[in-house]
This record gives sequence, structure tokens and C-alpha cells, in this order.
Amino acid sequence: MFVFMIRRLFQTIPVMIGVTLAVFLMMHFIPGDPAQIMAGENANEQQVEQMRENLGLNDPLYQQYFRYIGNAVQGDLGTSIRTNRSVTEEIFTSRFWITVQLALIGTALAVILGLIAGIISATKKYTFTDVSIMITALFGLSMPNFWLGIMLIYFFSVNLGWFPVVGWGSWENMVLPAITLGTGGAAIIARMTRSSMLEVINQDYIRTAYAKGVSDKLVIYKHALRNALIPVVTVVGLQFGGLLGGAVITESVFAINGLGRLVVDSIRMRDFPMVQGTILVCAVLFVLVNFLVDISYRFINKRIELN
Repeated sequence: MFVFMIRRLFQTIPVMIGVTLAVFLMMHFIPGDPAQIMAGENANEQQVEQMRENLGLNDPLYQQYFRYIGNAVQGDLGTSIRTNRSVTEEIFTSRFWITVQLALIGTALAVILGLIAGIISATKKYTFTDVSIMITALFGLSMPNFWLGIMLIYFFSVNLGWFPVVGWGSWENMVLPAITLGTGGAAIIARMTRSSMLEVINQDYIRTAYAKGVSDKLVIYKHALRNALIPVVTVVGLQFGGLLGGAVITESVFAINGLGRLVVDSIRMRDFPMVQGTILVCAVLFVLVNFLVDISYRFINKRIELN
């Protein structure tokens, strides 16, 4: 286990290098001059050039990249062009935890609904219940986040007044954004759970358990579900990363001041350090989650060898 963990940690290094390089080059290819934005609209050419020199934008791209990586390793993600504050401070003061909370609640909702729906659908194969659940999952998978969020606000906030329209903090604020973010993931998990459960249920050891008189609930939840969880857990790890990305839209719809809105505002203002820092933090979090998913395989099924 320890050797596997060390090897997986080393394997994440090329991934992180690729992410930082892609984001770094992408931001420099976007039209717009951050030096001009910081200097102001009325700044003359000499002032803009001085600002570019102060920001290090006149250096070759490879020097700018290695300088950024060197600082990032030390926890320094640069200074925001827009607010002139530390990028690290801007991200971790409050916005990071808001987005993580939103993603975790959305993931938990997706897992609970997806597992329940998938298990019921698999145990009632080809019945009306099975077809209804799969059709509902298809609709959940097809609905765009922004449309679902707007519909939830219209019905439950504007018409019924049950939940606040915007903001974050109380549990009432969390309900609609979590549903918006978790619906698509729940649909994917439900379909994956059904498929995996049906494959496991047809195995010989399941038929043997039934032949021995083991109750249906014990067979389904102890024997079948545990062995069917491996592909489901993999999907959950990928879904968490997808929810971090989907938070951009959800946070915009519900006016939540998380990393999603921070990225949107930073891109609009050509705030290169902030965009790079935010995406790097999200990438690290995504890699960490998938690392934990890989380790969890061993705890779900003791027969799996991590090597």
C-alpha cells in the first residue's frame, strides 16, 4: 500500500506540470493586455510599458513559466492584477471553502440518490419502476445546470418562497444549488450502479447465496452492492472533478462568491495570476480526490491488490 501511494504521488507530477503549462499558455494567448488594464485606460504607452516590466511580462514565456512554478511550489501563486492582493489569500480566505462545500454537498446528494435509484432499478429489472427510473435519469443527465437552477429558483424561491434566491451560508441557501449541481451526477451514478449491479447479480456466488436461503436484502446490500461499488466509486471521483467545473455555472446562477465566480471575473479582467492560481488549486484538489479513490478500492474489496 505504501509503495503504491508513493508511486501514485509521483505519477501526479507530470499531470500537474501539464495542467499548469496548458493554463499558462492559454492565458497568454487570450486577447488583451493585463498591463494596460492595471495602468488604466488613460495611461500612456510609457506607463504601460513600465507596468509590463514590473509584472515581468517582457521576459520570455519560458522564464515567466519557470518563475511561476518556482513560486507556486513555495505557496506563492502571485499577486492579483485586479485587486493587487495575494492570489493565495484571495482563494483560501473564503471562496475555496464555499466551492468545496458546494461540491461535497452536491456529490453527497448525487451518491445517495444515484445509489438508491440504481439499486432499485437493478433489483426490478425491466419493470415499470426500472424504466421510470432510467427515463428520469436520462432527463437528469440531459438538463443543463443553468436551466435547472433557474427553474428551481422560479418554482421554489419566487413562487413558493421556500428558499432564498441567492447567497450562501445557511442550510436554506445550500438546498437549491446542491440539487442543481448534483442532479446530473445522480443520473450518471444511477445508470452506472444499475449496470454494475446487474453484472454482479448474475454471478455464480450470488445464485449460491440465494440457494442457501440468504435473505434478499443481505444478498443485495452485503454481497452484490459491495462488489458492484468499484466502477461506481471511480465515477464518483470523476464526478467530483466535474462538479468543481460545474460550480462555475451554478455559482453564477445563485450569485455565490466561490471559485467559479472568481474565475469568471478574473478572465473578464485578464487577471492571469488569479486564473492560473484558481485552476491550479482545482487541479490539485481533483488529483487528490482521484488519489483517494484509488486507495479506497482496497478498503471496498480486500482482494484487490494495489501495486
